[in-house]
Amino acid sequence: MHLKAKELAQILNGRVEGDPEIEVHSPSKIEEGGVGTISFLGNLKYESYLYTTTASIVLVNNDFVARSPVAATLIRVDDVYAAIALLLERFQPQAGSTSGVSPDARIHVQASVGAEVSIGSFTVVEADAQIGAHTRIYPQVYIGRGVKIGSHVTIYPGVRILDACEIGDHCIIHSNAVIGADGFGFAPQSDGSYKKIAQIGKVVLESHVEVGASTCIDRATMGATIIRSGVKLDNLIQVAHNVEIGAHTVIAAQAGIAGSTKIGASSMIGGQAGFAGHLVIAEGTQVQAQSGVASSITEPGQAWFGTPAIKWKEYIRSYGVFKRLPELDKLVAQLARAVRSTTDREDKG
Repeated sequence: MHLKAKELAQILNGRVEGDPEIEVHSPSKIEEGGVGTISFLGNLKYESYLYTTTASIVLVNNDFVARSPVAATLIRVDDVYAAIALLLERFQPQAGSTSGVSPDARIHVQASVGAEVSIGSFTVVEADAQIGAHTRIYPQVYIGRGVKIGSHVTIYPGVRILDACEIGDHCIIHSNAVIGADGFGFAPQSDGSYKKIAQIGKVVLESHVEVGASTCIDRATMGATIIRSGVKLDNLIQVAHNVEIGAHTVIAAQAGIAGSTKIGASSMIGGQAGFAGHLVIAEGTQVQAQSGVASSITEPGQAWFGTPAIKWKEYIRSYGVFKRLPELDKLVAQLARAVRSTTDREDKG
C-alpha cells in the first residue's frame, strides 16, 4: 500500500509540515528509518533520532517543538500513539477471507457453527459448542463441550478453551492460552495430604477482550471467573479461579492474580506484579512492575509500587533513603564510636 503525506494527514486528522506529495509504503522504527517509510516520535527519549532518521514521514504531537532542522516531512496529530495504532491497522497484512472447515478438523455433530466461520486443521470442537459468525479458528485448537464463542472472534493455534466457558464478540486469543483449566483448590487433610476440590464453574470473557500467548485463566470453583469488556492481557499471565477483572484494564506479562480478587475497571498492572487472594482493587489503580499487592486498595486512581506495595510517591521517597543505607550505616558507626570515646573520657575524668 502506498499513501501520500496529504492522504495520511486526512486519515489521521493531522497537519502536514513539509512535502504533502511525498509517498510511503511501510512503517519503520525512527532509529532505522528508510526512504519510503513512515515513523513516529512518541517518547522524547528518542528525539535525537528525529534529526538523523531517513524515514520519509514522521508523526509527532501537535505541541512538539523541534530543536534542530528535520529532513523528514512531519505530520502533526493530537495523539501520536492513537494515530500510529490507526496507521498500523492500515498496513497490517490482511488474512484471507476464505471460510469453511478443514477436512482435518473434527467438529461434533451436536456443535453449532455460524456463517462464514473458518476452522483450521486438527482443531476439535466438542458437543454443544456454539461458534458465532465470522469467527476464525486456526489449526490445533481445542474447544470443549458447551463452549460458547461469539462472532468475529480470532483464536490462534494451540489455544484450549475448556468445557462451558464463554467467549464474547470480537475477542482475540493468542497461541497456547488456556481458558478454563481447573482453579488451584485443595483441602488439607489430617494426614498431611491434600484433597482436590472440584472446580465446577466457568470462565466468561466479555466482548473485545484480548488474551496473550500462554496466558492461563482458571475456571471458577463455583460461578464464573470474569474478564470484563475491553480487557487486554499480555503473555504469560496467571488469572486464578473466581477472579474478576474490570472493563478496559490492561495487565502486562508475567503478572499473577490469586483467587477471588477483584480488580477495578481501567486499572493498569505492570509486568510481574502479584496480587494476593480475596482482595478488592479500586478502579483506575496503577501497579508498577514487580510490585506485590497484599491488601485491598480502596482509593481509586492511585499508583502503587514495591512489595508489599505502598503508594508510589511514598515508595520513591523510601527508596531514596534505602539507597543511602550503606552511607548511613557508616555514619551511625562513627557516631557510636564518638559517643563511646566521649563516655570513656568522662568515666576516666
